[in-house]
Amino acid sequence: MKIKNSTFVISAVSPSQYPEDQLPEIAMAGRSNVGKSSLINMLINRKNLARTSSTPGKTQTINFYDIDEKFRFVDLPGYGYARVSKESKKAWGKIIETYLGGRENLLEVILLVDSRHKPTEQDKQMYKWIKEYGFSGIVIATKLDKLKNSQIKKSLNTIKKELEMGDDEILMAISSSNRKGKYEVWELLNNIFEVNELDIHFERQSKK
Repeated sequence: MKIKNSTFVISAVSPSQYPEDQLPEIAMAGRSNVGKSSLINMLINRKNLARTSSTPGKTQTINFYDIDEKFRFVDLPGYGYARVSKESKKAWGKIIETYLGGRENLLEVILLVDSRHKPTEQDKQMYKWIKEYGFSGIVIATKLDKLKNSQIKKSLNTIKKELEMGDDEILMAISSSNRKGKYEVWELLNNIFEVNELDIHFERQSKK
């Protein structure tokens, strides 16, 4: 199927505000300005459904997006912005941890990291959380268009090494600007649905 309707559902900070139905969810985690919202918009051929901001640290809530009433993308609060207070950082961490640990219909959590830089200590902590909660440890490196072709392999090797990723764990590279990696990500999502025995499969989402 092709996506016909994608909508913003709600911004939440606690389980009482989460959508009550049991639609499958795939969450995107990563530090502020890494490109979570941009990736979601690219995947669904929308320019601004997922809320993007030029101000790092602005997204302080869990944002839920319904995709054809089949599943939801979930944009987790961005972390790692230096100007945010310690109290805010602690609160955001609790919001993320509560969601990861208690959301039964959460299929997978994908960690986004900036392909241009080594993963931060908070990236490493998030990756550790993701693995500890039983998810696969999928990582997507963003902003690939900012690298020269000669830099890509070295960058991806550095990310795998810093996160201590196993040989069987998935690392993909994308650019939301030029849409590179879009179809590969959809293949990954379809595989997640299949592994979870869900009758959900999306065709290539060609630009309208």
